[in-house]
Amino acid sequence: MPVYKKYVDMIVRYFPDGTITPMAVWWDEGKVYEIDRILDVRPAASLKAGGAGIRYTCLILGKQTYIWLEESRWFVEAKERPHPENVGC
Repeated sequence: MPVYKKYVDMIVRYFPDGTITPMAVWWDEGKVYEIDRILDVRPAASLKAGGAGIRYTCLILGKQTYIWLEESRWFVEAKERPHPENVGC
């Protein structure tokens, strides 16, 4: 299944020393996924969806996932949804 770069709303915490800590992902269906833990932070590229920035390796609902801060926008690698006309083919 193809993967694409999906820009998402984030709930983040900014600290006086300049540190940025993502707290939750606000998905477009109105669901909020709290980040359980941040495992790693480093500059990296998204090899599946393209783009680069600061990559946060996170645990969300017990699953490891990546979230990128690209300039001033956040994105994730998302699976492309099938088009309605292709469902059932």
